[in-house]
Amino acid sequence: MSKLLTLDDVALEGKTVLVRVDFNSPVDPETKKILDYTRIKRHGETTIKELAEKGAKVVVLAHQGRKGDPDFIPLKQHAEILGKVLGKPVKYVDDVFGEKAKNAIKSLKNGEILVLENVRTFDGETKKGTPEEHAETEFVKNLAPLADLFVNDAFAAAHRAHVSIVGFTAVLPSAAGRIMERELKSLSRVLENPEKPCVFVLGGAKADDSLEISRYVLSNNIADYVLTGGVVGHVFLAAKGVNLGKPNMDFLEKKELMGLVPGIKELMQKYPENIKTPVDVAVEVDGKRKEVSVEEMPVDYPIFDIGAKTVEAYAKIIRNAKSIVVSGPMGVYENSEFVHGTKGVFGEIANSKAFSLAGGGHTIAALQELGLSSKISYVSTAGGALIEFLMGKKLPGVAALKKAADRKA
Repeated sequence: MSKLLTLDDVALEGKTVLVRVDFNSPVDPETKKILDYTRIKRHGETTIKELAEKGAKVVVLAHQGRKGDPDFIPLKQHAEILGKVLGKPVKYVDDVFGEKAKNAIKSLKNGEILVLENVRTFDGETKKGTPEEHAETEFVKNLAPLADLFVNDAFAAAHRAHVSIVGFTAVLPSAAGRIMERELKSLSRVLENPEKPCVFVLGGAKADDSLEISRYVLSNNIADYVLTGGVVGHVFLAAKGVNLGKPNMDFLEKKELMGLVPGIKELMQKYPENIKTPVDVAVEVDGKRKEVSVEEMPVDYPIFDIGAKTVEAYAKIIRNAKSIVVSGPMGVYENSEFVHGTKGVFGEIANSKAFSLAGGGHTIAALQELGLSSKISYVSTAGGALIEFLMGKKLPGVAALKKAADRKA
């Protein structure tokens, strides 16, 4: 991993460290209680714990929800959960960069942790800008003089050029936290020099990015195969000229996915051996599963899974793989009638000796439900940032850290 400073490269004892983490968690819209604190736990047990144990004065910056949304809440609960995770008191102040926040930072002792208020309560936070432009905001101008170091551990928000993600890197020594470092190492392993054969498994209900990811990984000789399932599989079949039947074609129209067809068609003509589409599917007839081969299309029933022959065909490719990236389940895995495709394909990936990387909310949920998470080499908690990385895009948060490291060098 080139040109990025990590916690191994910086002095921490007695230093005031601003650490940007991703604490954004699912919240009950009625009770406003946090429903799942996986992200808080991950940052707490790694970067925040290490900073505190090495004697830093730790100031935590994070966001929760978007202004106006039901999950836009203060970070008081997050601070309490972090305290439980670490088994030590964590301070909280309902202020981002005013006098209250500044006084709380100044009174910190070595090893103490302070969580500042939701950074998105500052209206300027979500404006896009360069690190230099954001360094001129009152947010950065108030907090930077009190800090010795900025640590970005929020890989999941690194695709956003927001103030708390890039602004401090222009004026403070800056390093990647452990989660950021781990994500980048794992992603580089499958994108920069993957062990071959390298297989990308693209599924799920969000097919918008499937063409761009496929094009990037095939044209840059990263992936040897792209296996499609879920709604992604439907769009790729439609691009092959398969009529999926009225309910399914209407669904693709409604989701505005038919616009991807010309680009997918072109890609398939260029890489006919590398892109695999389902050979059979499972439809719902009177609440039950029925498998239909693609030759028997169109069907008058909604498609909810890939079929057994497709699972077997994909399994053969997965068994030979040395690197695997999986983003999205193969069907409606939440329904026991239609879990077979996801179970079969994810099971093969879990049992494979290959380096495997999984990401995306539904992928993680399916792996957990099937009890396979621990058998995947690396599970990324990032959503949008992961997708943009897989499309070969530069992430502003990562670029800003590299720029800061170059400045130090």
